[in-house]
Amino acid sequence: MINPQQANHVTLVITHSVQPGKQSDYEAWLELIMPQAAQFPGHLGVNVLRPVHGENTYTVLIRFDNLDNLFKWTQSAERKTLIATLPAMLAAPEHTEVRPGAAFWFTPVDKAKPGPARWKQFLLTLAVIFPSTLLIPQLVDALLPMSRGTLWGHFLDDACVVALVVWLWMPLLTRLLRNWLLPRR
Repeated sequence: MINPQQANHVTLVITHSVQPGKQSDYEAWLELIMPQAAQFPGHLGVNVLRPVHGENTYTVLIRFDNLDNLFKWTQSAERKTLIATLPAMLAAPEHTEVRPGAAFWFTPVDKAKPGPARWKQFLLTLAVIFPSTLLIPQLVDALLPMSRGTLWGHFLDDACVVALVVWLWMPLLTRLLRNWLLPRR
């Protein structure tokens, strides 16, 4: 069952190329801005995809329950104050994009490059969803036997699966399987 508030959620995808030697400053900046965003109505969470293999590109995914609440955050005085300090840390201007739902997982950083083939997106998503939906209900039933067959038990199962997919499996697997998803030409 889909939560009506999350059915129309949006994700602000921000890409920052950080100057060499400025990563620790940028990480400190993230520690300031992320709690600010969390205080705004409709905030659903944030993921930071950090650079790997000596790269300098960070991708920040900030989710809100709707476009209006996202707009309130992006236009807020708090965010504008923190954003003003950002250019000194970046090698290039930031790139932002608003995506509906969860479409951001398979969006390449470089818009000139094609995204992964649909069959690869399908296989990776299935590889994450299938074991999660198989194992989580069994685990919840074992820990909370009174939840078996109840609406709140089903909701708890779904909430656990979504949390694992959004905050653990998809960030981890899209990073680990990046070369398979987007082979270098």
